[in-house]
Amino acid sequence: MSKHLTLVALANSPISSQLKAALIAHARVLGIEITEENQERSHPKYFTVRWTCSQTLLAEARVAMRDIAATHDTDLAFLSPGFKPGEAKVLAMDMDSTLINIECIDEIADFTGKKAAVSEITEATMRGEIKDFKESLRRRVALLAGVSADVLDSVYRERLRHNPGAAELLSGANSGGLYTLLVSGGFTFFTEKLQQELGFKQTQANTLEIIDGKLTGKVIGDIVDGAAKNAYLEQACTLMNCKKINSITIGDGSNDLPMMHGSGISVAYKAKPIVKEKADAAFDRVGLDAALLLLT
Repeated sequence: MSKHLTLVALANSPISSQLKAALIAHARVLGIEITEENQERSHPKYFTVRWTCSQTLLAEARVAMRDIAATHDTDLAFLSPGFKPGEAKVLAMDMDSTLINIECIDEIADFTGKKAAVSEITEATMRGEIKDFKESLRRRVALLAGVSADVLDSVYRERLRHNPGAAELLSGANSGGLYTLLVSGGFTFFTEKLQQELGFKQTQANTLEIIDGKLTGKVIGDIVDGAAKNAYLEQACTLMNCKKINSITIGDGSNDLPMMHGSGISVAYKAKPIVKEKADAAFDRVGLDAALLLLT
């Protein structure tokens, strides 16, 4: 376990000496010294550089450093001194716009001509402007009343794609012995198929009510919101006889923040600003599988 904060730069191309100099210079302005590690860390797809920092960084400093890295087409992660990569036991992640490229509910609505109305609510919820996720989901699902259940399969076949690095991330996590959990405010129709494809150990999501081959506009049972996502993660940690700090979490919206808070490494994947600000890592350029580099 490192006694210092670790900064990790991740990129799809070699990391420039200009970026290294810029980060070191900015740290000095803050009165902080960062030292580049000599250890080389290889990956077939990505380039990475690490620095050690003798003290924690305020949120404003982290944002500024990420802005500097962005000008060099590089992502940054900040690993806390308390995290032990070798003791990670659980990977928990969101589905819509994180594991996959779409918001499934928006695409279902598109088949009915109501995508704009549903998307507006979705975006406001993910930005944190609508605080009650359960009410938000009920409002959106109600707009789907009368839609043929066949639309779900059409969305899956025609529009749903894994985000870059998804298959590699799950393969690496599963082979490394991590308990892989897909926990979503979306729908079981999609999470169950993704479990079969990618090998998640567990999936949790919402179940759409279907009667006579049509969506009723209702959800069956309790809704999976931010609190529920966190509860499922904590249950997985209990199952694996570990604490939350022994987990890695990945999400993009405000309802992912409860499960991300307190995990060993939280990764914001092409996320809303409110999530990036609070996450340990922000991936806007590298794929999901780059998270495996944070576990080495």
